[in-house]
Amino acid sequence: MVAMVVNALYNVVGMVFVGHGVGPLAITGLSIVLPFQLMLMALGLMIGVGASSVISRALGTDNRELARATLGNAILLGLILDAVFMIFGYVFLENILRFFGASQSALPYAMDYTRIILPGLLFITFSISSSDIIRAEGNPRYGMYAMIIGAGCNIALDPIFIFVMKLGVRGAAIATVISQFFSCVFIMVYFMSRKSIFKFNRQMFRFVPAISKEILFIGVPTLVRQSAGGIIILIFNRVILKYGDDLYIAIMGVGLRLLSLIQMPLLGITQGFSTIVGFNYGAKQYDRVRKVLNIALIWTIIIAGAGFIAMMVFPAGIIHWFTSDKEFISKGVFPLRAVIIFLPIVGIQMIGGGFFQAIGKALPALIITISRQILFLIPAVLVLPVFLGIDGVWLSVPVADFLSIATTGAWLMMEIRSIKVLAESA
Repeated sequence: MVAMVVNALYNVVGMVFVGHGVGPLAITGLSIVLPFQLMLMALGLMIGVGASSVISRALGTDNRELARATLGNAILLGLILDAVFMIFGYVFLENILRFFGASQSALPYAMDYTRIILPGLLFITFSISSSDIIRAEGNPRYGMYAMIIGAGCNIALDPIFIFVMKLGVRGAAIATVISQFFSCVFIMVYFMSRKSIFKFNRQMFRFVPAISKEILFIGVPTLVRQSAGGIIILIFNRVILKYGDDLYIAIMGVGLRLLSLIQMPLLGITQGFSTIVGFNYGAKQYDRVRKVLNIALIWTIIIAGAGFIAMMVFPAGIIHWFTSDKEFISKGVFPLRAVIIFLPIVGIQMIGGGFFQAIGKALPALIITISRQILFLIPAVLVLPVFLGIDGVWLSVPVADFLSIATTGAWLMMEIRSIKVLAESA
């Protein structure tokens, strides 16, 4: 959870530096690039999740050679996919960014940033995928350290490149690439140390189609799931551009980063809670399952509630962190308040999805997981602006939140009744 919060924090701090160092249009440019970045990051997660699954099973059977070969093939896959996406990105960059919602005014900022990020894709992919692999090896702390080093370096380098060297959004991109390089250096040092079972040699980098196929087969669902977030932001960008202007895209970018700062701790609670629930459910300790569920829900309400109060009471002050532009601040107050209407209880949906996944009930887990973004948010953001204009974009978020929370709550209450019956009969 610490690494997640640090990463969310560096995304917020990075945009603060860009907003004050360059201006609102630069925030728009970075908001346009965000879906593209999320999709590229999904590549690293796909490789990391797929490889970590193969490595975990290999280590479980004490097959270290297979584990090493899997790491080698994961690195090779990363190089190949990065090269393909880099070439594709450079050739069609302007068309891609325009499709993602870049106006003529915001396009130069988006292009300046992306041109530098693309060559650094290798470091980003390796850093993300290797963190998962390190966790599979049984040393999750070092995966966390790698993420914290990357985020910490980025926070330190952003003001140097943006303010001191006056490189604007290019400076923000350079800081990101350099920070991910440092993260990669830490990971390489770890892999070559005694703490790791991986010892680099030529043999492990021999391409094995069966291993690469399994990595991709296992990792593709993660790629699809992670890319979905980018696709939804893309849809929002295009709808906003239809009913509003560049400033509103920048406002959405600020809102997304603020929400991520709240949601990351909730995600961390969900991940930790799921492990405990799964163990106790399997051991038929149903009273403990209910107790852990209640504790997790209370903590998500406390954390999200604190964020809700801060953003509802001081919206203008919080937006001022990102820019001193008066028009930006005045236009941003209503959107920020609108998207957080159900923030205090949004953790119910996250905890609910993790709960059903932990107890092995795939159907409710799947429906709850996709309900907010796919079943409710996309239709809402496409329909509401037709009747409400730009306000409909912001109101689509609480509508989707309410429907997904209601769906999750109903399913949870039915399951809690079933667990209560099991506890009484145990």
